[in-house]
Amino acid sequence: MARNLLIFLKYIEMKKIYMVIFLLVGYLNIINSADAQEAQKTILCFGNSITAGYGLDPGLAYPAVLEEMLNDSGYNYRVINAGLSGETSAGGLTRIDWILQNKINVFILELGANDGLRGLPLIQTKSNLQRIIQRVLKKYPEAQIVIAGMMVPPNMGKDYATEFSYVFNELATENDALLIPFLLDGVGGIPELNLPDGIHPNIEGHKIVAENVFEVLKDVL
Repeated sequence: MARNLLIFLKYIEMKKIYMVIFLLVGYLNIINSADAQEAQKTILCFGNSITAGYGLDPGLAYPAVLEEMLNDSGYNYRVINAGLSGETSAGGLTRIDWILQNKINVFILELGANDGLRGLPLIQTKSNLQRIIQRVLKKYPEAQIVIAGMMVPPNMGKDYATEFSYVFNELATENDALLIPFLLDGVGGIPELNLPDGIHPNIEGHKIVAENVFEVLKDVL
């Protein structure tokens, strides 16, 4: 009887040890998972139809391609696609506060092209973009700002087209931001890299756009 009791007590003791080990392993897994999430940083792509991936599945747009490129290169970044087709600088200003609920480390600003295509006053476009940048930095002072430069067709007039491109250079200089000189470099005007509308990149075009962004980002990530 005593022998059986001793065996039973040992069994109970082993069960306690196993339970402690089980709980400890579970706890360590939770801690490691939390640390991994804490270590992961966020890039927010804020823009119009180019960022949104007009005509494509969002998973094929340049933000998703960029995240894949970063992961393949050993960078622990999550890339958020906050693009909205048809967005103007004024529209972006109205929704930026809601978007900033996401904690961000890098903010890529890709707006202004629709302003240019509509021939809107550039002084207003620049003001809107500047106010967006200020709101980002007010909430996340350490965020790296990246300005995606764009161009407008020559039919908008030579002077307007030249002044339009200056807007992005000036914003980058005045805000100590990184500048992507022309987001659609190597894509714009090339039929086989765009959708039939001749404006929006296709799948292959978005891969090149992602490379353009990555080339600017890789030295500061």
